[in-house]
Amino acid sequence: MIPARFAHALFALIMSGLMSCFVTGIATVRAIGFSPTTFGEWMSSWAFCWPIAFTVILTLGPAVKRLVARLVRPKA
Repeated sequence: MIPARFAHALFALIMSGLMSCFVTGIATVRAIGFSPTTFGEWMSSWAFCWPIAFTVILTLGPAVKRLVARLVRPKA
């Protein structure tokens, strides 16, 4: 098991991987359509975008959590 102190980084890694995969897949198909090169173009875009998405989630995640905490009503 991974120590709890790495929970935020693990969350950022998994969430950024999933979101960047879906978004780059949709954007790639939208831009070039389905062809024999679509999968390769998608994987290339994903490899470029995943580290960026990971960094954004890792750095901005705590600020977003604080913002959400201010926007929602506490449990009764």
